[in-house]
Amino acid sequence: MFANTLGYIMNFCYEVCKNYGIAIILFTIFSKIVLLPISIWVQKNSIKMVEMQPDINKIKIKYFGDKDRIADEEAALYKKYKYNPLASLIPLIVQIVLLLGLVAVINHPLTYISKTNNEIINSFTDVVVKHNNELDKESSSIQIDIVKDIKNNQDNVNDYNEISESDVNNIKNIDFNFLGFDLTWVATIEKGLAFLIPIIAGISALILCIGQNMMNVLQKEQSAYNKYGMLILSVGLSLYLGTFVAAGVALYWTASNLLAVLQQWLLNIFINPKKYVNYEELEKTGKELKELNNISNKKRSLEQKRKEKADYKKFFNVINKHLVFYSESSGFYKYYKDMIEYILKNTNMTIHYITSDYNDQIFELEKENNHIKAYYIEDRKLITLMMKMDSDVVAMTMPDLEKYHIKRSYLRNDIEYIYIPHGVDSQNLTLRTNALDHYDSVFVTGKHQKEELEEGNKVYNLTNRKIVEFGYPLLDNMIKEYKNSKHDNKIKTILIAPSWQKDNIIDLCLDEILEKLKGHDYKVIVRPHPQHVRHMKQKFDNMKELYKDDNTVEIQTDFSSNDTVFNADILITDWSSIAYEYAFTTKKPVLFINTPMKVMNPDYKKIDVVPFNVWCRSEIGEQLELNEIKNIAKTIDTMLKSSSKYKDKITKITNEYVYNLGTSAEVGANYIIKCIQEKVSERSKK
Repeated sequence: MFANTLGYIMNFCYEVCKNYGIAIILFTIFSKIVLLPISIWVQKNSIKMVEMQPDINKIKIKYFGDKDRIADEEAALYKKYKYNPLASLIPLIVQIVLLLGLVAVINHPLTYISKTNNEIINSFTDVVVKHNNELDKESSSIQIDIVKDIKNNQDNVNDYNEISESDVNNIKNIDFNFLGFDLTWVATIEKGLAFLIPIIAGISALILCIGQNMMNVLQKEQSAYNKYGMLILSVGLSLYLGTFVAAGVALYWTASNLLAVLQQWLLNIFINPKKYVNYEELEKTGKELKELNNISNKKRSLEQKRKEKADYKKFFNVINKHLVFYSESSGFYKYYKDMIEYILKNTNMTIHYITSDYNDQIFELEKENNHIKAYYIEDRKLITLMMKMDSDVVAMTMPDLEKYHIKRSYLRNDIEYIYIPHGVDSQNLTLRTNALDHYDSVFVTGKHQKEELEEGNKVYNLTNRKIVEFGYPLLDNMIKEYKNSKHDNKIKTILIAPSWQKDNIIDLCLDEILEKLKGHDYKVIVRPHPQHVRHMKQKFDNMKELYKDDNTVEIQTDFSSNDTVFNADILITDWSSIAYEYAFTTKKPVLFINTPMKVMNPDYKKIDVVPFNVWCRSEIGEQLELNEIKNIAKTIDTMLKSSSKYKDKITKITNEYVYNLGTSAEVGANYIIKCIQEKVSERSKK
């Protein structure tokens, strides 16, 4: 029935021009006009999809990894926008239906072009099969074979005597030639010049795909994978049509592809996507989602993947979790250690400890204490786990909560998120802008950090963020360890310990420092940052080789002990926080090399508090500019002779600027316990 309708249209087009090729092109134009309302609807629907895309990206970011929740939220968004996700399939379905109908029309020129009745067609069929007994009377292309037989086999024309001459002439007069091609050709049969047909069809598909990728509002936002996939599919289909079906079908396909490019251009003029789509927001959310997808692509063993999967399931199988710690790696346990031990000793609470380090020491501690439950969760899975967090308190040393990939839970809005500091220096200077804004409680090591946060609360109007006078358990432990260690150097020892940042001592002036300290009866130990060693192993191997016979210089890349820090008589650094841990522990001075300042927060001056890292340098030691390194030996001699003066100043600053010396872990642990008790009490009242 559908083929009959198309046949009438094709016949009309042919009667207008009396050329089969032009008739096919006219038919293609007619179909585009008739289907224009659908094309307009699809254009609007596509714009609507891209208009929604920033919201879809936000959903995928907010519920990253939670496929069921994402699907539910997207369905609600589609309903809100009255968007039908299946609409994009309509053009493809229409094209396929038209193509199948047109194949039937082109394969039956006697029925639809010459309007020959079925009895005569049957007579023609008998004759052509007689001429070529390999032909199948039931073949879909038998009418094309009849046309070819009448036009090409003049020697057999007498066999058609039983058929009226007018019927034969009607067929002879059908003009199948178009630009040098016979539209009844099938490339695999005719070969030769006919193989240009699939090439032309393929080129038209290539032009269409390029045009769609540039102009189609929806296609432009597809991934490169989808774009290239569609290109390969379209070109492949076009090559197939041009090779295995009649050239007339390939002509229709080629014309349809080229007209689609023109139509898309016109649609973009009259229904301009730029009027509806917020491309700035689209780019911003797309970039954020891409960053999430690229997180933690490092290779892992099958055993690691299995453990993560099992631990993820185990974590959510536990109900009524009260306390969760998160650690980026095994090295962060030291910041929680004393608080965890206090909680385990003074309560019957179970501590849930999530780590992104497969070899974290917590797994050994878990074996020793059944009140510790440890879970190995890498970054990508961690995103989803954190968003589905169900616990009364979550404690972390990781800043930037809610700003990047780690978000607050969307299941519970009453979780107490606590930030645990891992340094005594300025948080305003060394953390990113607003890095701690989304924590409920922020532990601070001393009054300098408290002053910064109080001022930040005013500047950024943060009314609910609590500041807890905590201290620094790691420093407490270092002081205890230092008091119990022996540190009587026969030769004055200088420790060089730079930061891990651009333009640090290692990069800018280490060789000059070592050269200037030669011959001054010092033992010099270079202790680079662990990240430096990790990324520049060969450099430090070469340095070890260079100084292997020099008893006055040691390149140290083993960080398992604090003995080197404790035994040094003076520390040389740039902007590393080790300066404060060293000075406050040993009460010995620090020589600061003024390399470019380490600034993570470009907006730090919005907080009207001079950073601790800036003013404290002159209090606990001395500073040298890069062009003053020639005087380094003289400066060190002077500092060593004034060690008692520095000891008094450093002791005073330590007592004034570090909270709860010796008891910080107990203070922090009790605050956490109290938070949990309050949460439990609130639930019991409901």
